[in-house]
Amino acid sequence: MDSDMEEVVGSPEAEAKTGMTAEAAGKSLLKLEKAKKVQKECANGTGSGSGLGSGSGSCSGPPSPDQSWRGVPIEDIHRGLPLFQLEHMAPVSPSSLHRVMHKHPIRESIDVPPRPFKGAGKWDSDHVRLPCAPESKYPRDNGDGTTTIGSRWEMIERALLQPISSSKQLQDAILSYNTTYKGKWNFRALHQLLEEELDESEKKVFFEDLLPRIIRLALRLPDIVQASLPLLKQHTNSMITLTQQQISCLLANAFLCTYPRRNTLKLKSEYSSFPDINFNRLYQSSGSAVMEKLKCIMHYFRRICPTERGDGNVSTGCVTFFRRSVKPDRTTIWNEVTESLGDVPLHVNSAGTIEDQGLGLLQVDFANKYLGGGVLGHGCVQEEIRFVICPELMVSKLFTECLRPTEALMVLGAERYSNYTGYAGSFTWSGNHEDLTPRDSSRRRQTAIVAIDALQFANATHQYREDLVERELNKAHTGFMHALSSEPPGVATGNWGCGAFGGDARLKSLLQLMVCATLHRPLAYYTFGNIRLRDELHEMWQLFRSQGTTVRQLWTVLRRFDYSLRSNPSQSSQPAAKPNLYDYIREELMKKKTPPSSTCSTPQSIKKLPASNEHSPDLFASQDDSTSSPAVLLLSDDEEANAMMMAASLEATPSESSQAGAAASAAGGDSPPKVAAPNLRQLSLLDMLDGHYDQGQASKRPRPPHSGPTGQGPAKSRKENDDDGEAPPR
Repeated sequence: MDSDMEEVVGSPEAEAKTGMTAEAAGKSLLKLEKAKKVQKECANGTGSGSGLGSGSGSCSGPPSPDQSWRGVPIEDIHRGLPLFQLEHMAPVSPSSLHRVMHKHPIRESIDVPPRPFKGAGKWDSDHVRLPCAPESKYPRDNGDGTTTIGSRWEMIERALLQPISSSKQLQDAILSYNTTYKGKWNFRALHQLLEEELDESEKKVFFEDLLPRIIRLALRLPDIVQASLPLLKQHTNSMITLTQQQISCLLANAFLCTYPRRNTLKLKSEYSSFPDINFNRLYQSSGSAVMEKLKCIMHYFRRICPTERGDGNVSTGCVTFFRRSVKPDRTTIWNEVTESLGDVPLHVNSAGTIEDQGLGLLQVDFANKYLGGGVLGHGCVQEEIRFVICPELMVSKLFTECLRPTEALMVLGAERYSNYTGYAGSFTWSGNHEDLTPRDSSRRRQTAIVAIDALQFANATHQYREDLVERELNKAHTGFMHALSSEPPGVATGNWGCGAFGGDARLKSLLQLMVCATLHRPLAYYTFGNIRLRDELHEMWQLFRSQGTTVRQLWTVLRRFDYSLRSNPSQSSQPAAKPNLYDYIREELMKKKTPPSSTCSTPQSIKKLPASNEHSPDLFASQDDSTSSPAVLLLSDDEEANAMMMAASLEATPSESSQAGAAASAAGGDSPPKVAAPNLRQLSLLDMLDGHYDQGQASKRPRPPHSGPTGQGPAKSRKENDDDGEAPPR
């Protein structure tokens, strides 16, 4: 513990460790390249990806016992190209939809941070309310029972420039400019880390070196961020590019809890639809994972905060945040997609992680709709871990409004600073990580991460219902879309929305495969140790290839599976009797009598996206959205959709007086029988589930008593609390 903490707080020994870790990281990257070379040589024996027709997923014959992957070699996911050749995003170019916070073009040398763009400051609902803004006011206690309204930034400067040599003094300093929360916030985790986990020498290093560096960085906010920072709001396609130096300054202010109007939890407060950003909730959390997350954050600041000797360790790159929003009426019509599922190059691996093995690919963040989820609370699963090992992702919480059902956030350029072991309660910070990912022409690390939030299911059988499956498909489609005319890189993903959210990994893997087929993207799927899922998914993919199964055919089979569950409520309510999804799909597809043209051929090359796709929404369509923020989404007028959604929301089985089944479609087979429904508009299960979760494991907010339909889960709530105590703007 002592040696670990020395590295966190920045001892000389830690600097030596950093060099060793960088060397180890380089060796690790070389080993990965060597492994890929071996796989490529194996594949070249009979051509790329050959031997797959045998069903082995290896180059020849059955896979060896120690081979963790099935399907095609990872080189095929990269289209046989170098890891970072395919681009995820166009070079940075300022526009009305892209706010670039540094001077463009960059004229500084690569070892110097880009200079900040200078612009007018704005204090309004469309921009981040920075604590250093002249409009930021706060009541100051005069000590005689009276208060005066003064500059919040001056209060912050006075408090933080005082000597601070204990966690109690740090707490008092933070509360001096957050007086509304005296007696409400506690700092138990911070006290435990600084007073119990650190020995005296480590504690001295923190208070005499690292904390002053964090404070100096935070107080440079007016110099480092010299223009208004826009909010990435719902129903908009917009981008922000920040320098790594600007991000570090913004996060230093979050560490010191300086952001105004971001603490109240009132339902109708200005930022109720935004994630938390101030670190106070992390400081008052408990558990071993919280300590480890704090170590990751401390290590990040040790790496990037300037020292008294100079700015040599300041990061000089940039990061772009792109909010993508698709109009609900421009989503894909899934029963019209004719792309073949077997044409998707699939690499499914039971070993490795998205961040380690997904180099150069679009890496999926299993997100909460409030970005970061429980990273500033108790949460410590996939998203939270990614945010603490790549802390620059956390700045997205400052300006990204919670995601709507057809929205996603893509981040290009976030650097990784920490290694780790374990997961959830066993998560442990394990030292420095030297990120060797190359930068693009805009100084961004070529690491692309897309945040997509899945629905949370209190009742597991709900997830198979047509409207909910469609919602998940549309969400993944929004996230996986490629904005360039060039070939898109592959996608690195895994068990999205499973675990605590109750998703079925078998279903979620197929949905992501359907989206990759639609968008012509290769797929690398990591099962996180689940060997059975690896083999089952690979077998399904082989079945799709042999049967020539298309996206719309699988969509039809999934609808039938939903209908079979709802038609037999006793069956779906008994887990032991519930039919297995993959067994059902296999049985349905084998009813077809269309033999494969060649069961031993390799997957066809992924097609390049056509110049125009009638199902591709306009990424930069007019922001005049007639559907903006409806409290209740209206149901489709389609009779069948109405009936199915009504059955879902009311937990009802279809009426016995169902209409005759529709004629067989090109998707293969009959559609489920239509069910007559009253001409009513009501809240669908999709609406209720999408509003169900607030901030995942991060939230300790009490939920209202259950009052909705069975299994829907409680609606989003925010605990009533006092306002920030901020003076109204003049």
